[in-house]
Amino acid sequence: MTSKNLFSPVRLGALELPNRILMAPLTRCRADADNAPHALNAKYYEQRASAGLIISEATQVTPYGQGYPATPGIYSDKQVAGWKVVTDAVHKAGGKIVLQLWHVGRISHPDLQPGNVAPVAPSAITPAGNASTLSGPKPYVTPRALAEQEVPEVIAQFRQGAENAKRAGFDGVEVHAANGYLIDQFLRDGSNKRTDAWGGSIENRARFALEITKQVIEVWGSDRVGIRLSPTGPFNDMHDSNPQATFGYLLRELSKLNLSYVHIIERQRGDAKHGEQPLPLSFYRETYKGNLVLNGGFDLQRGNEVLAEGLAEAVAFGQLFISNPDLPARFKTGAVLNEADVSTFYGGAEKGYTDYPALSA
Repeated sequence: MTSKNLFSPVRLGALELPNRILMAPLTRCRADADNAPHALNAKYYEQRASAGLIISEATQVTPYGQGYPATPGIYSDKQVAGWKVVTDAVHKAGGKIVLQLWHVGRISHPDLQPGNVAPVAPSAITPAGNASTLSGPKPYVTPRALAEQEVPEVIAQFRQGAENAKRAGFDGVEVHAANGYLIDQFLRDGSNKRTDAWGGSIENRARFALEITKQVIEVWGSDRVGIRLSPTGPFNDMHDSNPQATFGYLLRELSKLNLSYVHIIERQRGDAKHGEQPLPLSFYRETYKGNLVLNGGFDLQRGNEVLAEGLAEAVAFGQLFISNPDLPARFKTGAVLNEADVSTFYGGAEKGYTDYPALSA
């Protein structure tokens, strides 16, 4: 057992944080018509600046990487300028914020793609479920498998996104390699059936994630780069025949890179019905030699427990930060937590976004 708790300071790479209560990335679908952040988004993040670190909502590095309406990008000058308003607001309030770099791969629809083309993926496998489009849910289409020569182009888009994030004033970046999006699709053998250098063996399937991370490190330095993984999460029709082997290899390779942190999404309560078995948290601690951030339905008690047990350096909270902009203060004082309005999670304006009361109100 250690003396660490959610309220003790921590250093994650170059990031000196006042507490270990991180704000998880939360898709809210409230960017403007050009997929750029604006003043309302800045207010939302500023309200939550007491988090030890804010991890921004997932942000597409290319217009071809969008999978939901009104999600922000980081590929245009307008988007960079919009994010600069956000980072300035967070920094003025005393907080720190990193940008999560994203490409959804097959979890898109032609309605969201420039020119109404098919979305891309490592392999032409149609995911189960429906895409979110401006005209409502529509079944996913069969994606187009990226040609081998196209893969480096996508890696370059992540690098450019990292460079744009620096221009926008972020404190670092997180590579989104979780939740069934493009990097995760390359990692797991349920979605990657390639026979070239980017598929087949675990080493080949992990290459995409590692090459992107190395390119982003060249921009930011390793101590300001994190990566998010969901080794046993079934979200977006994902599975792997041997997640312990797949992610064990990846975590050992990531250990060599001296990252700011690795962000693990622990199996959610509802995942058991999909037949997914979680890996023990001790597996991540034993396999990855660096800072770990855990996420997945934690509360105050469980968060403190995993820190005391030495299983992580910090804990990321998602839904609790939606409805409690001052979550660290509420945790510390034992105040009642605001209930989240699920109907306002995605899309809309102030309601369910910036109108949750803080204790000081």
